[in-house]
Amino acid sequence: MRQQQAGGVGDGVSPGNVPVCYYGPGGRVPSSLERRARAAEVLLRCAACGLAVLAAALLGADRQTRVFFSIQKVARYTDMQSLVLLVIANGMAACYSLIQCARCLVSIVRGGVLLSRPLAWAIFSCDQVMAYIVISAVAAAMEAALIGKYGQPEFQWMKTCHLYKRFCAQAGGGVACAIAASVNMVGVALISAFNLFRLYGNSNGGGKATTTTMAGGK
Repeated sequence: MRQQQAGGVGDGVSPGNVPVCYYGPGGRVPSSLERRARAAEVLLRCAACGLAVLAAALLGADRQTRVFFSIQKVARYTDMQSLVLLVIANGMAACYSLIQCARCLVSIVRGGVLLSRPLAWAIFSCDQVMAYIVISAVAAAMEAALIGKYGQPEFQWMKTCHLYKRFCAQAGGGVACAIAASVNMVGVALISAFNLFRLYGNSNGGGKATTTTMAGGK
């Protein structure tokens, strides 16, 4: 039997060759749950990165030219500040998700089990901030899109999507991708919260972590 302790004394072992990770004196996370959490985190971060890139690309390349009474009018995403904000937010989310994907893959390759509390807090805080930024940008873009689609008669704001159908259709696709990216960012924020708060066990012992392994009954 080989027992490795970090800052505390474990009071149990796992049978056979199955490792059990103890987070604080009161709780433990099986290695199978650890692997599933890692796989889910990588999948969600990669999906968020891809969807954010797609949303930014669809909105950034969106433009349509129409001629009204010999006057040429060009519709661009820069004509709506909410779409500009959405492109910027998705660009930030894509870059951040790519960096975090690389970190997760490096952690998997190295076989690391535990995060330090400062690192876990940093990741948790950044994930929360990025999720709120993307959700806020999506909400603003959806409001502007609805006004463009249906107008606002109370303020005499005319609907314009019937004049720029292709522009609105592509913008709608970009907003839909941004919504999907924000959902993935929320899932990532939940996983980072799990990774953080599992480091805190009972107040006794300060939540130190212990990893115990029994190999082949030796």
